[in-house]
Amino acid sequence: MELYQLKTFVAIAREGNLTRAAESVSTSAPAVSAQLKALEDELGVKLFDRTSRGMTPTAAGRSLLDEAERTLASATRIRSAAEQIRGAAQGAVRFGTVADPVAMRLGEVLVRLAERHPQLTLQLRQGLAYQTIDAMLRGELDCAYVMSDREQLEGLSLHRLGPVDLVVALPVSLADANPELTLQQLTSLPWVGTAKSKARASCAA
Repeated sequence: MELYQLKTFVAIAREGNLTRAAESVSTSAPAVSAQLKALEDELGVKLFDRTSRGMTPTAAGRSLLDEAERTLASATRIRSAAEQIRGAAQGAVRFGTVADPVAMRLGEVLVRLAERHPQLTLQLRQGLAYQTIDAMLRGELDCAYVMSDREQLEGLSLHRLGPVDLVVALPVSLADANPELTLQQLTSLPWVGTAKSKARASCAA
Protein backbone atom coordinates (compact mmCIF):
# COMPACT_ATOMS: atom_id res chain seq x y z
CA MET A 1 0.00 0.00 0.00
CA GLU A 2 1.36 3.42 -1.01
CA LEU A 3 0.54 6.88 0.28
CA TYR A 4 -0.47 8.03 -3.22
CA GLN A 5 -3.11 5.28 -3.26
CA LEU A 6 -4.54 6.56 0.00
CA LYS A 7 -4.50 10.11 -1.40
CA THR A 8 -6.45 8.87 -4.41
CA PHE A 9 -8.94 7.05 -2.16
CA VAL A 10 -9.55 10.20 -0.09
CA ALA A 11 -9.76 12.39 -3.20
CA ILE A 12 -12.43 10.18 -4.81
CA ALA A 13 -14.42 10.16 -1.55
CA ARG A 14 -14.28 13.95 -1.35
CA GLU A 15 -14.99 14.69 -5.02
CA GLY A 16 -17.37 11.82 -5.79
CA ASN A 17 -16.05 11.79 -9.33
CA LEU A 18 -12.96 10.21 -10.93
CA THR A 19 -12.20 13.18 -13.18
CA ARG A 20 -12.36 15.75 -10.40
CA ALA A 21 -10.40 13.43 -8.10
CA ALA A 22 -7.73 13.10 -10.79
CA GLU A 23 -7.47 16.88 -11.03
CA SER A 24 -7.09 17.24 -7.26
CA VAL A 25 -4.16 14.80 -7.16
CA SER A 26 -2.67 16.10 -10.45
CA THR A 27 -2.96 12.92 -12.48
CA SER A 28 -5.28 11.37 -15.11
CA ALA A 29 -8.64 9.71 -14.59
CA PRO A 30 -7.36 6.32 -15.91
CA ALA A 31 -4.46 6.49 -13.44
CA VAL A 32 -6.85 7.22 -10.57
CA SER A 33 -9.05 4.31 -11.62
CA ALA A 34 -6.04 1.99 -11.75
CA GLN A 35 -4.79 3.14 -8.33
CA LEU A 36 -8.22 2.57 -6.82
CA LYS A 37 -8.44 -0.94 -8.26
CA ALA A 38 -4.96 -1.80 -6.96
CA LEU A 39 -5.89 -0.57 -3.48
CA GLU A 40 -9.17 -2.51 -3.48
CA ASP A 41 -7.34 -5.66 -4.62
CA GLU A 42 -4.74 -5.29 -1.86
CA LEU A 43 -7.32 -4.62 0.85
CA GLY A 44 -9.73 -7.24 -0.43
CA VAL A 45 -12.76 -4.94 -0.15
CA LYS A 46 -14.78 -2.78 -2.50
CA LEU A 47 -14.40 0.89 -1.56
CA PHE A 48 -16.85 2.59 -3.95
CA ASP A 49 -20.07 1.96 -5.83
CA ARG A 50 -20.59 3.59 -9.22
CA THR A 51 -23.93 5.36 -9.38
CA SER A 52 -25.58 7.84 -11.69
CA ARG A 53 -24.41 10.57 -9.33
CA GLY A 54 -20.81 9.42 -9.34
CA MET A 55 -18.64 7.43 -6.94
CA THR A 56 -20.26 6.62 -3.58
CA PRO A 57 -18.24 5.04 -0.74
CA THR A 58 -19.41 1.59 0.29
CA ALA A 59 -19.82 0.66 3.95
CA ALA A 60 -16.23 -0.61 3.89
CA GLY A 61 -15.09 2.60 2.19
CA ARG A 62 -16.75 4.78 4.80
CA SER A 63 -15.24 2.67 7.56
CA LEU A 64 -11.70 2.98 6.16
CA LEU A 65 -11.88 6.63 5.07
CA ASP A 66 -11.19 8.11 8.52
CA GLU A 67 -8.22 5.79 8.94
CA ALA A 68 -6.83 6.80 5.56
CA GLU A 69 -7.16 10.49 6.42
CA ARG A 70 -5.40 9.96 9.77
CA THR A 71 -2.59 8.08 8.03
CA LEU A 72 -2.07 10.90 5.54
CA ALA A 73 -2.14 13.48 8.34
CA SER A 74 0.50 11.49 10.24
CA ALA A 75 2.67 11.33 7.14
CA THR A 76 2.40 15.12 6.77
CA ARG A 77 3.45 15.62 10.40
CA ILE A 78 6.44 13.30 9.92
CA ARG A 79 7.57 15.30 6.88
CA SER A 80 7.18 18.57 8.81
CA ALA A 81 9.17 17.21 11.73
CA ALA A 82 11.93 16.02 9.40
CA GLU A 83 12.06 19.44 7.71
CA GLN A 84 12.39 21.13 11.10
CA ILE A 85 15.19 18.78 12.10
CA ARG A 86 17.05 19.40 8.84
CA GLY A 87 16.74 23.16 9.17
CA ALA A 88 16.77 23.49 12.94
CA ALA A 89 19.50 25.26 14.80
CA GLN A 90 21.50 22.98 17.09
CA GLY A 91 23.90 23.56 19.96
CA ALA A 92 23.79 25.77 23.05
CA VAL A 93 22.61 29.38 23.27
CA ARG A 94 23.99 31.42 26.18
CA PHE A 95 21.17 33.81 27.05
CA GLY A 96 21.65 36.70 29.47
CA THR A 97 18.93 38.62 31.25
CA VAL A 98 18.46 41.31 33.86
CA ALA A 99 15.79 42.08 36.46
CA ASP A 100 12.97 39.64 37.08
CA PRO A 101 12.53 37.06 34.27
CA VAL A 102 8.79 36.91 35.04
CA ALA A 103 8.37 40.68 34.72
CA MET A 104 10.22 40.60 31.40
CA ARG A 105 8.00 37.72 30.21
CA LEU A 106 11.11 35.70 29.52
CA GLY A 107 9.23 32.45 30.12
CA GLU A 108 7.05 33.05 27.06
CA VAL A 109 10.16 33.69 24.93
CA LEU A 110 11.87 30.52 26.14
CA VAL A 111 8.80 28.37 25.50
CA ARG A 112 8.51 29.64 21.92
CA LEU A 113 12.22 29.14 21.35
CA ALA A 114 11.97 25.54 22.55
CA GLU A 115 8.96 24.89 20.32
CA ARG A 116 10.61 26.30 17.19
CA HIS A 117 14.10 24.94 17.82
CA PRO A 118 13.82 21.76 19.93
CA GLN A 119 17.46 20.87 19.17
CA LEU A 120 18.77 23.93 21.01
CA THR A 121 20.07 23.85 24.58
CA LEU A 122 19.52 27.10 26.48
CA GLN A 123 21.93 28.33 29.15
CA LEU A 124 20.38 31.17 31.15
CA ARG A 125 22.52 33.69 33.04
CA GLN A 126 21.05 36.52 35.11
CA GLY A 127 22.95 39.62 36.22
CA LEU A 128 22.98 43.40 36.23
CA ALA A 129 22.87 45.31 32.97
CA TYR A 130 26.53 46.36 32.98
CA GLN A 131 27.62 42.83 33.91
CA THR A 132 25.56 41.36 31.11
CA ILE A 133 26.91 43.85 28.56
CA ASP A 134 30.48 43.11 29.67
CA ALA A 135 29.80 39.38 29.29
CA MET A 136 28.47 39.98 25.77
CA LEU A 137 31.59 41.96 24.81
CA ARG A 138 33.83 39.20 26.20
CA GLY A 139 31.98 36.61 24.12
CA GLU A 140 30.57 34.82 27.17
CA LEU A 141 26.96 35.36 26.07
CA ASP A 142 25.32 34.98 22.65
CA CYS A 143 22.37 37.31 23.29
CA ALA A 144 20.74 39.11 26.19
CA TYR A 145 17.99 41.32 27.53
CA VAL A 146 19.46 44.45 29.14
CA MET A 147 18.20 47.78 30.42
CA SER A 148 20.25 50.60 28.99
CA ASP A 149 19.87 54.08 27.54
CA ARG A 150 22.50 53.34 24.91
CA GLU A 151 21.46 53.60 21.28
CA GLN A 152 24.73 52.14 20.02
CA LEU A 153 27.52 50.10 21.54
CA GLU A 154 30.61 49.12 19.60
CA GLY A 155 30.80 45.40 19.01
CA LEU A 156 27.10 44.74 19.73
CA SER A 157 23.89 44.98 17.76
CA LEU A 158 21.23 46.68 19.89
CA HIS A 159 17.49 46.40 19.26
CA ARG A 160 15.28 48.52 21.49
CA LEU A 161 12.13 46.60 22.49
CA GLY A 162 10.42 49.33 24.47
CA PRO A 163 10.66 51.80 27.33
CA VAL A 164 10.81 50.79 31.00
CA ASP A 165 9.27 52.93 33.72
CA LEU A 166 11.46 53.29 36.83
CA VAL A 167 9.98 54.29 40.18
CA VAL A 168 11.95 56.00 42.96
CA ALA A 169 10.97 54.99 46.50
CA LEU A 170 11.36 57.69 49.15
CA PRO A 171 10.83 57.69 52.92
CA VAL A 172 7.37 59.05 53.68
CA SER A 173 8.81 61.86 55.79
CA LEU A 174 11.06 63.03 52.95
CA ALA A 175 8.28 62.82 50.36
CA ASP A 176 5.89 64.78 52.57
CA ALA A 177 8.49 67.47 53.27
CA ASN A 178 9.48 67.76 49.60
CA PRO A 179 6.41 66.95 47.45
CA GLU A 180 7.89 68.36 44.24
CA LEU A 181 11.47 67.12 44.21
CA THR A 182 13.15 67.47 40.81
CA LEU A 183 15.29 64.76 39.26
CA GLN A 184 18.39 66.87 39.84
CA GLN A 185 17.52 67.21 43.53
CA LEU A 186 16.92 63.46 43.79
CA THR A 187 20.33 62.65 42.36
CA SER A 188 22.00 64.73 45.10
CA LEU A 189 20.39 62.65 47.87
CA PRO A 190 21.93 59.49 49.39
CA TRP A 191 20.97 56.38 47.39
CA VAL A 192 20.71 52.69 48.17
CA GLY A 193 21.52 50.69 45.06
CA THR A 194 23.66 48.06 43.41
CA ALA A 195 27.43 48.21 43.19
CA LYS A 196 28.82 50.23 40.32
CA SER A 197 31.01 48.89 37.54
CA LYS A 198 34.37 50.61 37.13
CA ALA A 199 33.96 50.63 33.36
CA ARG A 200 30.24 50.97 32.69
CA ALA A 201 28.36 52.15 35.73
CA SER A 202 26.15 54.28 33.49
CA CYS A 203 24.75 51.15 31.81
CA ALA A 204 23.08 49.95 34.98
CA ALA A 205 19.38 50.72 35.00
